Amino acid sequence: MPTHLTSVYRPDFGLLTDLYELTMGYGYYRQRMQERRAVFHLFFRQPPFGDRFALASGLPLAIDLIQRFRFSVDDVQYLGRLKGVNGQPLFNEPYLNYLQRLRFTGNIDAVPEGEIALPHEPLLRIEAPLIQAQLLETALLTVMNFSTLVATKAARIRAAAGDDPVIEFGLRRAQGIDGGLTASRAAYIGGCDGTSNVWAGRYYDIPVRGTHAHSWVMVFPDEYTAFAAYAEAMPNNAIFLVDTYDTLEGTRQAIAVGKAMRERGHEMLGIRLDSGDLTALSQEARRLLDEAGFPDAHILASDSLDEYAIRELKDAGARIGVWGIGTRLATAYDQPALGGVYKLAAIQNESGEWEPRMKQSEIAAKASNPGMLAVRRYYAGDRPAASQLYNALHGEPPPNITDADGRDHALSGEPRELLVPVFRDGALVHSPTDIHRTRDRALRNWSRWHRPDVDDFVYGLTPELLAQKQTLQIEN
Repeated sequence: MPTHLTSVYRPDFGLLTDLYELTMGYGYYRQRMQERRAVFHLFFRQPPFGDRFALASGLPLAIDLIQRFRFSVDDVQYLGRLKGVNGQPLFNEPYLNYLQRLRFTGNIDAVPEGEIALPHEPLLRIEAPLIQAQLLETALLTVMNFSTLVATKAARIRAAAGDDPVIEFGLRRAQGIDGGLTASRAAYIGGCDGTSNVWAGRYYDIPVRGTHAHSWVMVFPDEYTAFAAYAEAMPNNAIFLVDTYDTLEGTRQAIAVGKAMRERGHEMLGIRLDSGDLTALSQEARRLLDEAGFPDAHILASDSLDEYAIRELKDAGARIGVWGIGTRLATAYDQPALGGVYKLAAIQNESGEWEPRMKQSEIAAKASNPGMLAVRRYYAGDRPAASQLYNALHGEPPPNITDADGRDHALSGEPRELLVPVFRDGALVHSPTDIHRTRDRALRNWSRWHRPDVDDFVYGLTPELLAQKQTLQIEN
């Protein structure tokens, strides 16, 4: 399923990288190591927003990038003009010619979009010639990190809102054009019901929503005239923003226009509150609407909302039925980066044998896991019971793990492999589901993993993987 990347941007994405990826690639090329097979994993160490896990998102964007991983003639000419500190070309001509011919020929396995992702477990596993896997690092991180972050934030907001509709409208505060498009896509997958972003609506078939701004009201001499003019123009989309001057007086004017609409066979959909004491104002507005004969008119609220504000408003008795979420969703305001990383875990030696690699650290959480990692989830019926990280090079894993606290757990239930094949020998073998089915899967998974009976869920490493990790720590 194509994404907006190839429709909005250029057809070649080789230059979507940091310079140091290309300089390392040059070093591999000079050492004649560029074709040696290697395994990298893309994962996060800490779940965002203080949660226990994240909602995986961004795989179709990653697929688009990989399918268009190439350097055009103009790209190569640009790289040829780069100079080192001595004024000489940074890269030689044979390397540039090699880059121009380069295409992805490796294997990729991934967590399907809309599934739950846990710390240290790979969102993506890349097994490919070393230079290819290295050059993809930055581009894969940028699409997977942000998409997963926003989808997770949206899922948390969706859970706080319950059955109330949630509309994303963060485009004006998003981090640039692609930040807006990617955020709208990820927010819908995470559970939003629609977006104000018409561009995202076009590319992804996301329902678009919106009415008018304060400027519409201010153009006219008074609120009644403004609302009446909007109702005449948009009788099938009449939600009135009532807080331009006095919120409750604006609500009364909206009611008056709503009555006039009803006489002409149309119905006012509701009002929007964008400032002030949303609890008190929504309660009084609800009373005014109900007494005037508009019990079905929605009260939509905006104004710097997120999952925390929604819960507070609901607990306080606010009468809000639709939630408009902008800045705090599209920018993941309280945690603007996921912190995903991309680490080498294995490389073939000159004899073709796999050698494990791991990044070590005095901080245990920053030490990576070696090998060709895979994830096996265990389920008791529909309930997630355990997640097992193992090295696929060791063969079939035993049904037990050691968690981060050093406790051993025997695993039971139905085992399912989490990672699915996406590329084999450079060919795409995975067909992502359409965005609506992905959203449905995400909502089911988020609800399933937040059930009270999942509190005893455990995850960790197989004994073989843990032993290999400890051996490498001792050796180094």
